[in-house]
This record gives sequence, structure tokens and C-alpha cells, in this order.
Amino acid sequence: MKAVRQALPAALLLLALLGLWEVYVDLKGTTFALAILPSPHLVAKALYTDRSLLWSSFLVTAQEVLLGILVATALGAVLSVAIHFSATLRRATYPLIVASQAVPVVVFAPALAFWLGFGILPKLVVVAVVSFFSIVVATTAGLAAVDPELIKLMRTFDASRMRTFWHVELPSALPAVFTGAKIAVAVSVIGAVFAEYTGSNSGLGYVILVSESQLLAARGVAATVILSVFAIALFGLLGLAERLMLPWAYRPRGDIAT
Repeated sequence: MKAVRQALPAALLLLALLGLWEVYVDLKGTTFALAILPSPHLVAKALYTDRSLLWSSFLVTAQEVLLGILVATALGAVLSVAIHFSATLRRATYPLIVASQAVPVVVFAPALAFWLGFGILPKLVVVAVVSFFSIVVATTAGLAAVDPELIKLMRTFDASRMRTFWHVELPSALPAVFTGAKIAVAVSVIGAVFAEYTGSNSGLGYVILVSESQLLAARGVAATVILSVFAIALFGLLGLAERLMLPWAYRPRGDIAT
């Protein structure tokens, strides 16, 4: 019952927004609904009638997103640890990391397709680049935010630098790692769509692109809905994994001593 009460405000807000959307499209007329912005009931109809195409396309995009996030997480975590141990490396790489997010995906995605072909590899690179920034920044900040008193305590026990890292710094930074990963899953879906725009014949991004040119707006919005639900599901799964793996991070402060 508690979960239902917590989800109720979001459900009511969603229903209200869908109702406003339906009314707005109905006021605009049939042509507007078919060519520009379909009403919710047309989107629901497309989700059913085009379910086979949407499902097969979702599997392609989901693979790109999941593998891309794994690559970004692995590389981002390694780089964050290296930056944490080397101030020189931090000064050398941080500007480049920031610059990687300033370059629009639509600029380098076609070049990647030209260099790496039209398979899954260029899509993985795009997703990884888009997801990389939040993971590096959050993890680096988490490592830097460790309580100095804990570091001093480890030194009083004559702990080595690596022992302090493994037993104090890394566990303390894990909530920040999950935060970066949760941000990454949201933007990774956008990266996958742009990657499919520039060189693909499958995936939900390709479905959206083709639907626009064929004036199948309902199908395109249906694909967008699936992408949104997928991102929300990944976000929720990461939140659940964080609670299961790091229960101490969610313990009330008054209970820490107990």
C-alpha cells in the first residue's frame, strides 16, 4: 500500500497531462493529429498495431544503450580513479572531458559511421561518449568528498595508500558512482537515437526518422514513448540496485551508530 501511495501522485499527474494532450490535439483537428502531433489514443493504437516492428527495433536500441553504458562506466570509473591519484592527469584530461560534451552528437556521429561502418560499433561509441561525462564527474567528485577524518584515521593505523582507497575512499564514492550512472542512462537513450539517425537501418531511432518522412507521426511518438519507458526502467533498476548494494547509504543518520 505504501508503494501505491507513493506512486499515486505521479500517476495522477501523468493522467492529467495525457488528458490535456488529448484535448489540445482534438482542438487542433485531424490533420494536425495525423501529421504533426498524434493524440494519446492514436499513439496507443500505434503501439499495438506496430508492436512487432517496435519490439524488434527496441531490442536493437536496447543492446546499443546497455553495451554503451557498460563501456562508459568501465572507462569512466578507471579514468576517475586515475584522476583521483594524479593531479597532473586531472589537469590534463578534464578540459578534454568537458570538451567531449560540447561537440554535438550530430557532428561526429556521421564521421564514426564512415570510419567504423554501419554496424553496432559506432553506436556504442556515441552512447559511451554521451554517457561518459556524468560518470567521470560524479565518480571523481565522490572520491574527492571522502571525510578527511577517515583518511587521518587510516593513517594512524599505518594503512597504505591503496588500502585506504579500497576500504574508505571507494566505498564512500559508490553512491556518487550510481548517481553518475543514473544520469547516464537518461542521456544514453538520446545518444543511441542520434547514432541511428546518421547510419542505421534498424532501431527505434531509425523508426522515428522513417516515420517522420512517411508522415506516420503516431508510430514515431510510440517509439519515443518506448524509449522514455526504457530510460525510466533503467533508472529505477539502478536505484534498486543501489539500495540493495549500499544499504548503509540509505540508513538514517541517527541509526549509524547502531
